[in-house]
Amino acid sequence: MEENKRENKNKLLFPLAKNDFKSKYAGSVLGTIWAFISPIITILIYWFVFQVAFGNGDIGNVPYVVWLVAGIIPWFFFSETWGGITGVLTDYSYLVKKVVFNVDILPKVRVISGLFVHLCFVALMFIIYFVYRFPLRPILFQIIYYMAANILLVYGIGKITAVLNVFIKDTNNLVGIFVQFGFWLTPIFWNIDDIRGSIPRAVEMIFKLNPIYYIVQGYRDTFVYGVPFWEHLHLTIYFWILTALLLFAGHLLFKRAKPHFADML
Repeated sequence: MEENKRENKNKLLFPLAKNDFKSKYAGSVLGTIWAFISPIITILIYWFVFQVAFGNGDIGNVPYVVWLVAGIIPWFFFSETWGGITGVLTDYSYLVKKVVFNVDILPKVRVISGLFVHLCFVALMFIIYFVYRFPLRPILFQIIYYMAANILLVYGIGKITAVLNVFIKDTNNLVGIFVQFGFWLTPIFWNIDDIRGSIPRAVEMIFKLNPIYYIVQGYRDTFVYGVPFWEHLHLTIYFWILTALLLFAGHLLFKRAKPHFADML
């Protein structure tokens, strides 16, 4: 019985994710192409502002555009998917109200929907990497580890905010504010090594306690610096303890609140 339920859930998951991805751009002339145009334009704007206008040079021996893209790509996935999961229960309220529908799959739908675009941008990162003649190294396989870390982090925190959004309608707006602050507090356009020594050690540690710092730095360690994740042992332990707590809290909160979803939507 349980195996049949799991099998039916898996059958629904990918078709729903595909439809979710397409529905975001339904009615527009370019359709799903907008999912790629907007981030690419954003990257080009930031590259122009920070390198051309502000005159930021290469980061060490690394071209600025390679360094920038390696940091901004994981952020795009995290921010877009977090916002998507937060609003998923209200967006699919017509399914949540159906007694026979398993609402547990809806956060996963948004994760997979976000992965469609993210995988394409990771492929773009590889293209940029090889265009700039970086060597093919085994460390590149580490990207799978950091992608999994990104997915689990956003899934855990997203389930919590998805539940809160059902009961507190301002949650989606608050997540948007957190995303804006997080964007600038995460070293995406600035290098934490450049400010080391000019800020107190405690402030530097606060920056590093931001879990998305671990992901952004991890993508750069993979593509740019060639540093394996186990060399950041303390940050790795901290990240996975925090992520495990978020996943557990999200699962528990979702389970307890699920019977009340239909009444609140």
